Amino acid sequence: MAANGVPPPQKKRIGIMTSGGDAPGMNGAVRAVVRMSIHMGCEAYAIYEGYTGLVEGGDLIKQMQWEDVRGYLSKGGTLIGTARCMEFMQRSGRLKAAKNMVLRGIDALVICGGDGSLTGADKFRDEWPGLLQELVDQGELRAQDIEPYTHINIAGLVGSIDNDLSGTDATIGCYSSLDRIVKAVDDVFDTAASHQRGFVIEVMGRHCGWLALMGSISTGADYVFIPEKPPRVGWEDQMCDIVTTHRKRGKRRTIVIIAEGAHDVNLTKISANDVKDLLSKRLKLDTRVTVLGHTQRGGTASAYDRWLSTIQGVDAVKAVLEAKPDTPTPVVTIRENKLERVPLVNAVQDTKDVAKAIEAKDFNEAMRLRDPEFKEYYNSYMITTSTDHPKLRLPKDKQLRVAIVHVGAPAGGMNPATRAAVAYCLSRGHTPLAIHNGFPGLCRHHDDKPLGSVREVKWIDADEWVNEGGSEIGTNRGLPSQSFKNKFPVEDIRKVADCFSLYSFDALFVIGGFEAFTAVSELRRARVDYPSFRIPLVVLPATVSNNVPGSEYSLGSDTCLNTLINFCDVIRQSASSSRRRVFVIETQGGRSGYIATMAGLSIGALAVYTPEEGINVKMLQRDIECLRQNFANDKGASRAGKIILRNEKASDTYTTDMIANMIAAEANGRFESRSAIPGHYQQGGKPTPMDRVRALRMAIKCCQFIEGFTGRSKDEIMADEASASVIGIVGSEVVFTAMGGEKGLETVGTDWKDRRPKDESWLQLKDTVDVLSGRWDWGRKVDEGTSAGAGNWVG
Repeated sequence: MAANGVPPPQKKRIGIMTSGGDAPGMNGAVRAVVRMSIHMGCEAYAIYEGYTGLVEGGDLIKQMQWEDVRGYLSKGGTLIGTARCMEFMQRSGRLKAAKNMVLRGIDALVICGGDGSLTGADKFRDEWPGLLQELVDQGELRAQDIEPYTHINIAGLVGSIDNDLSGTDATIGCYSSLDRIVKAVDDVFDTAASHQRGFVIEVMGRHCGWLALMGSISTGADYVFIPEKPPRVGWEDQMCDIVTTHRKRGKRRTIVIIAEGAHDVNLTKISANDVKDLLSKRLKLDTRVTVLGHTQRGGTASAYDRWLSTIQGVDAVKAVLEAKPDTPTPVVTIRENKLERVPLVNAVQDTKDVAKAIEAKDFNEAMRLRDPEFKEYYNSYMITTSTDHPKLRLPKDKQLRVAIVHVGAPAGGMNPATRAAVAYCLSRGHTPLAIHNGFPGLCRHHDDKPLGSVREVKWIDADEWVNEGGSEIGTNRGLPSQSFKNKFPVEDIRKVADCFSLYSFDALFVIGGFEAFTAVSELRRARVDYPSFRIPLVVLPATVSNNVPGSEYSLGSDTCLNTLINFCDVIRQSASSSRRRVFVIETQGGRSGYIATMAGLSIGALAVYTPEEGINVKMLQRDIECLRQNFANDKGASRAGKIILRNEKASDTYTTDMIANMIAAEANGRFESRSAIPGHYQQGGKPTPMDRVRALRMAIKCCQFIEGFTGRSKDEIMADEASASVIGIVGSEVVFTAMGGEKGLETVGTDWKDRRPKDESWLQLKDTVDVLSGRWDWGRKVDEGTSAGAGNWVG
């Protein structure tokens, strides 16, 4: 270090800081930034207590080593702290911050926080040259001291439970907070129904109604209050009418969710107690208020927030290393399944414009500025919460008989998707028909007495399905060609066609996994012989395996991931308590490694074995040697339980038990190894909020897709390749992709042998798992013959 305390420039030094309100997932971002920085040959520094640490310096700025962030993914809050810092808002405070950064040789910052924190960071970067010159002028630093630091790179990550930054679909922490809300309301369901009570649930969101809206969608709330779209004049009558209608239909509970910043169109505050008093006095409804408060902010991060914070942290490091002096400060966002970097100043300004629009009572503009998805969700919710919309009802000649069937293994989200489709159909005048127990159920039991397998669904029948896992109408892996499992499949197909004709299906909505995709493929190809199949056919992917061509996301995969990481967290606790124990955990997923990879990213697995990559002896030898070195260096000083994830189809030879036994045999008593198989536990449980809200949005899109073929003849429908499609998330968009044709999914997008898409977008994340576990660097050292020395040990 130079005589004046300024370090000579060597490796690039990257600081990571959390600021503003804490949010689940922030620790995942810290871990990712620290380890990615080290992997890229940089030094990583944690700035404790937010901007306070930057201003005060000293012990609040600490260099982080690889093992310092071990175990961060499963921890709630922020382990490096956060605090409001009024001093940083003054130029004198920013001068101190600039000096501390130069003294530590830090020339890049990654900041995880809300819009206020990110605005402060951008201002700091704009002022940086002037701050350094002022420090020289004041004699705090010399000209040669600041020469290597004339430019600072900053990248932002949005950590906010409110999901209130424009330009991104989700912020770090928002889905974890939503999960707290949804679980609380799910628990309220039972007592509300038991006593036929009403509950008014107040959730966070002073200026943003995302939590309230998504909480209402996820729980089937009867009414919602959000700041961006206040209820119209006379809302009291509207709400009471909806509640009364629902009660008359047989609903025993009433749930109203209100954001803490709710108001009417005149900006007069509407409180939870106002709503409670209205329901109690006007409807004589026994109503209680529940304020969830800070329980929404605490606890461990959900699977989504773990992997989102991880991949965004990795991208933030890349952003600061790639940035040029004229590169606008980026904030890393996500659109559907695609990471994007947008200018921070634009995102913050759009967010501020929302508040201005609300203040100006321009609520349409406020909704527009949030993002198109937010408005779409709101409209979808309003359609499904009350099906009595005379303006939405179609003329008789455009009303359809829409068949809904579940095909494949059960998956979280099947029931909410069916509920949404039923509600939408009823609001438009369509007749929703549930086919119970799949295609075999259709063929074998459609004419059973007194109740057959084809049943018209009423609103009250489906309303209870909003939070139910599995499949309430029953699901079956049987294909149309296997409905009776006759010797000749053509006979089964003919029977299915006869049933379609008998019940006059105008459209078929199929919810399920690869079997659902295959089933619609069979029906599409059979159209030539059977006119009853010449109707719109649409597949909504729903499978824990996430292996349906045409989509990067399937309903149920998020539910499975959360179930699996909770299982792994418990297992890791056992492994860590024993200090020297490795668990090999088997995941579901068929011949797709998606679940194993995303779970590995979310829990910090040592290694992930997938069908796409396979397993070989060299791989196992390398990983076992890595474990040996790891435990040898650890010397029992830290609780370092390890987890390896193996997809159930990763290898026919190297089973889960065999790998665990191999590790134990090669450990020579230095550490232990166990296997664990959660099995069908991964498929069960209530759907997560993400699966519920996406189920609503995508189911309604499917119904609207079906309506697009109204009025067309059967031959015209058959001639249109798009009439048999898969809805899916591809990159940053929700799209419908045709199954047939030269460029259709069946021809160019499907690996039929391995039952998965040919192009699996998540595969690149496998490298991220290896990089952040240290396995990547370790493998390189082994290949180069330099593994004996110190390295980035797995943890």
